Amino acid sequence: MKPAVHIKRAYEPQQKEDGFRVLVDRLWPRGLTKEEAAVDEWAKELAPSNELRKWFGHDPERWKEFQQRYKTELKENPAVKEFISAHKNKKHITLIYSAKDEAHNQAVVLKEYLAHAFSA
Repeated sequence: MKPAVHIKRAYEPQQKEDGFRVLVDRLWPRGLTKEEAAVDEWAKELAPSNELRKWFGHDPERWKEFQQRYKTELKENPAVKEFISAHKNKKHITLIYSAKDEAHNQAVVLKEYLAHAFSA
């Protein structure tokens, strides 16, 4: 059985349905304590590289190219394979992110990438 992968902003309250909560930002969410974040794992190595993150800057006009560049990083990142192997038996995984833009952020791309990888 493959895990169901969801995404959620770090500033939204934890819910039972979240299952295993994974922070996927390279930087800790501003103004949030560890207790408030309630994450089971901080997988900053799954986040976009600092160079890509800074280049993108959450600019919707760069979204399409960001997705392509980030997917390339994910394919070449050994931490992604390790994450998939370690969590393939989980029931629910919620990727936690802090970006304000809920449509244009790395968690959207990572969710799609992981959902495909878990089902492969």
